Amino acid sequence: MVDHLIEKTLARKTLYKGKMIDVYLEDVELPNGKQSKREIIRHPGAVAVVALTSEGKLVLVEQYRKALEKAIIEIPAGKLEPGEEPKKTAGRELEEETGYLASQLDFIASFYTSPGFADELVYIYEAKGLKAGRVSLDEDEFVDLLEVTLEEAEQLVAEERIHDAKTCYAIQYLRLAQKRS
Repeated sequence: MVDHLIEKTLARKTLYKGKMIDVYLEDVELPNGKQSKREIIRHPGAVAVVALTSEGKLVLVEQYRKALEKAIIEIPAGKLEPGEEPKKTAGRELEEETGYLASQLDFIASFYTSPGFADELVYIYEAKGLKAGRVSLDEDEFVDLLEVTLEEAEQLVAEERIHDAKTCYAIQYLRLAQKRS
């Protein structure tokens, strides 16, 4: 730990407690002794799944994102449930959103989405040995399933139809894996 950079929390006020996030306003003491305020979002974490079909196509979902006021294309992903292991969440979300079951889920990496104001940590898994199952979306979830080549996925990034970090990360991961083989 780098002690000389720590911001000590002096007070915390709950601004909002929601289904997916909680928002706090914190008074902090800065390393130089001065005080400031921090708006903090607490999130339970999420998983995302890089899944390739037996034909080598990347499994994606397109869904409307209200915060963006547009639909974007993403790898399957979802929020961790309380006490649920990320690997289990990965398998559950893959099946719920795409209908695919994976015989194997391998951890790739994890990353913070926006560490300046949120603690959301996303775990990325690679799904192997896909077989068709049954889609079972949440009642407030509407998605279209897509299966694209890596080149088509890169074109979707260029067109900003894929426009989120986890999916761009997945595409880069696959491109690097291709170069290694």
